[in-house]
Amino acid sequence: MALLPGVYQAKKKDGTIYFRSSVTFRTKHISLGSFPTEELAHKTYVEARRLLESKTPLAPDDYHTKDFPYLPFAKWISLINFKNNGFYIKTPIYLRKNFFYYYLSPTDVLTFDTDDLFYYSNHSIMRRGNHLFVAEYGMQTNIHSRYGIKNFARLNVDYRFVNGDTNDFRYSNIEILNPYHGVTLVENQTSPLYAAKIHIHGDYLIGRYQTATEAAIAYNKAVDTLESKHFKKNFEKNYIEELTAEEYKTIYQQIKISPKITNYVADI
Repeated sequence: MALLPGVYQAKKKDGTIYFRSSVTFRTKHISLGSFPTEELAHKTYVEARRLLESKTPLAPDDYHTKDFPYLPFAKWISLINFKNNGFYIKTPIYLRKNFFYYYLSPTDVLTFDTDDLFYYSNHSIMRRGNHLFVAEYGMQTNIHSRYGIKNFARLNVDYRFVNGDTNDFRYSNIEILNPYHGVTLVENQTSPLYAAKIHIHGDYLIGRYQTATEAAIAYNKAVDTLESKHFKKNFEKNYIEELTAEEYKTIYQQIKISPKITNYVADI
């Protein structure tokens, strides 16, 4: 017996029957997904055809208002983008001029520069709380790392979104305030000062310095000092790319750190 239009039958390894549906548009064959019943697969196919053949202009925000109860939202975005912009992208991306939207849900939308289009066309973004990550080489990679935001970074302390939108990942909207461990810009100063702190049993002030680089080196020196005392904690040290080994050594030798660090002996 023939299956309903747009539907074909498949079988799992354990012998369980399920159904898949697909649609062809502009010679592109597009899978719509897997379904437990033939009827559900067919209804999804019908909605996809209605979307692609609609003479009425449709946009991503029309998902609910135009009554598409069966077509998954992510697939809706891919199809709308294909229909309106001429490019089929398997992830839920909608192209705009010079940037694109990535839809995690109808109300959770990320913005990226077109420079990132190839990457996110091939990587699905997931959200866990405030963490955004992709699966890469069997691992979960935080997307913040693509923009120079370190794992330890604090919003509006170590980095900020210029326009205040934490979903806008365009490069011009991300400002790195501090790229280093244990370093914080001291506000309300006539000239910038950078405080270096290290967490032992509570935060210890290492010192205040004229540049973030000096503060980062002071933090490293504090780590070395504690490690020389066999302090049992693994601190991640700063890597300063802009300095040669000799320049780093000179600043390291000259930099002063708090006696509270050099004399620290409790609980070691």
